[in-house]
Amino acid sequence: MFGIIRPCRHRLSARLHESWLAHLCGLCLALRDDHGQLARTVTNYDGLVISALVEAQSAGEARRTAGPCPLRAMRSASVAQGDGARLAASVSLVLASAKMTDHVADGDGVAGRPGMSVVARKVAARWASQGASSGSAVGFDTDVLTDAVSRQSAVETTAGHLLDATEPTESAAAAAFAHTAVVSGRPANAAPLSEVGRLFGRIAHTVDAVEDLAADEAAGAWNPLTATGTSVAEAREHCEEALLGMRLALDEVDFVDDGLVRVLLVDEVDRAVHRAFAHRGKRPRGKKEKKKDVDKWSASHGEDIGWGSADARAGRGCCAHCDCCDCSC
Repeated sequence: MFGIIRPCRHRLSARLHESWLAHLCGLCLALRDDHGQLARTVTNYDGLVISALVEAQSAGEARRTAGPCPLRAMRSASVAQGDGARLAASVSLVLASAKMTDHVADGDGVAGRPGMSVVARKVAARWASQGASSGSAVGFDTDVLTDAVSRQSAVETTAGHLLDATEPTESAAAAAFAHTAVVSGRPANAAPLSEVGRLFGRIAHTVDAVEDLAADEAAGAWNPLTATGTSVAEAREHCEEALLGMRLALDEVDFVDDGLVRVLLVDEVDRAVHRAFAHRGKRPRGKKEKKKDVDKWSASHGEDIGWGSADARAGRGCCAHCDCCDCSC
């Protein structure tokens, strides 16, 4: 997962915030209980959507009371448990394993350093094995995720269209979302949830590409937008179409309580798209770059991205200091 969902407690009702925290803590504790303390580092906001989808389709809440935690100011809390949390843990581990392996191969970050690459490979292999184990416990074959990840490099070398580049991510997310219907005992929901997942994967990959565009161009790194000749305006059109498709597909799903799911997959994904295109387009200035060079880049990209546009100024996450609000500063 890419971490595009960043809900703010000020936008959630008390009930939904409590539910969101229950799934976040439930994912973290499922990772700890089944795979040890190190596994907790793969806890992520997007991964908890899997747990939330299972609960939204289930007749009753699978919750337990967890003890005090420093991240909750040493308060106890009701947290999600069971197959939903385990499936979310499986998906998070496998995708984190793939991400670390990719960093090692590209020589990125700490994992790419010569002295750390061996350790990183071992950790990635361990997470992949643990993810497969958790997936097997809930009937989910994680091979569909690893296959999608392994195809990404080949796709990148031949992609002629943006949607060619996003296809592996779409396939992985579709499989994970669809299996929440199986875990919940509602197989009829699998098809529309697969579509929701596919479109979510498309948006996540595209948003990630837009947010990385400036840095990738500066470093000469591969980026799906530049590689496929896709303008930022075209990328935004793909995201807007996918947002509409997600809403329509969610309407076809038989939920018991879809309150949190709709906030995360409709409202928050919509904010993620507008955030990326509204104020991620302004290229940060490097130490040796002149301001006029940065301004020239921003001028050539800003209109497509929406930087300084009316909807950005009028409440689309335009604040340069914080991503948690829709202020008009």
